[in-house]
Amino acid sequence: MAGSSSSSPSRRLKPLQAQQSGWSTSTVLVVMSLTALLMSSYYSLRTTLPEASNIFSRPYNFSQLGEPKTYSDGSRSFKIAVITDLDHDSKIPDAKNKWRSLMKYGTLKIDVMAKKASVQWDDEVVSIHSQIAAGGRSMELSDLAVFDGNLLTIDDRTGIIYKIVGKDAVPWVLLNDGPGNVTKGFKGEWMAVKNHQLYVGGLGKEWTTTEGVFVNHHPMYVKVVSHNGCVEHVRWVDEYIKLRTSYGIPHPGPGYMIHESAQFSELHKKWFFMPRRASHEKYTEAEDEHRGTNVLLVADEDFSNVEVRHVGEKGDGARGFSAFQFVPGSKDDLIVALKSEEKDGVPQASYITVFSVSSGRILLNESQLDGKFKYEGIAFV
Repeated sequence: MAGSSSSSPSRRLKPLQAQQSGWSTSTVLVVMSLTALLMSSYYSLRTTLPEASNIFSRPYNFSQLGEPKTYSDGSRSFKIAVITDLDHDSKIPDAKNKWRSLMKYGTLKIDVMAKKASVQWDDEVVSIHSQIAAGGRSMELSDLAVFDGNLLTIDDRTGIIYKIVGKDAVPWVLLNDGPGNVTKGFKGEWMAVKNHQLYVGGLGKEWTTTEGVFVNHHPMYVKVVSHNGCVEHVRWVDEYIKLRTSYGIPHPGPGYMIHESAQFSELHKKWFFMPRRASHEKYTEAEDEHRGTNVLLVADEDFSNVEVRHVGEKGDGARGFSAFQFVPGSKDDLIVALKSEEKDGVPQASYITVFSVSSGRILLNESQLDGKFKYEGIAFV
């Protein structure tokens, strides 16, 4: 019985080893075949669909949308576009689900000495449409920016960044409000390009009731968007407060500052802000319309220092800056800016002006655009 017990495992082991050896060989052959098939498919896709493999590694498109013209007297001209925020009037009355914004083109001309500027507007007004809305409102466009070779705009009702292609508004990216974890769209008011990324900012003040009671900090976030459409939600409460306090508005305190325009200068490595409204008093909707500014704030890249400058006259405070751009080729010294004014929430007029950052010289006094529209975006196209 002992002999039988000692020889039995050996007899059972040999066929088992043979079985395992055969199974392992077939598995290796299958794996090798699958690997060859996958490698063949991979290289085939790389050859036939190159964009599919490079969609997230595509380089930034530095192309501009237009080129300046130089004349025999040394003066230069640029094609510009401006766009409206029509508020409630953006709804097209005869259309069930259609909203619009108006875009106007013109030519900005600057003399050779950069002492005078003029604008000639085209006759045509282009209507840009969308069928996407939030709460029955849409296409209340707040700015224009050339980014990654595209002309972009932002709807402050839906939070949608659109690409303007001809007369079409093509949705590109949806921005959520505040830290990005809410269902409400971001009330984007300005766009700036920095380090090949698009910065989209809000009003830059605490969200309050119409009587100034604090609700949240959502308008004090900035959205950083890559050219591939990736979004980062960045809290900018400290940065906005530094802008406010540089103007002498203490924090904490009842005063506030509202931003609708900002740009970053890659040449100077500084932020430029032209606040629409500012006050040492508590915010109220009724009084806010008379608190426009003529202020230019120039901040270091990290906001460690903010310089306050003044542009032209403030007047009665009805007008406030709504958008601006650096004039190409001016070494970020010349700025073309828009101002707008409202009365009881109704747009009254918009104005365009050109000035020098370094000297404060006004090249073009505030010149009124046709129509009672609120133009809130400008770009070189």
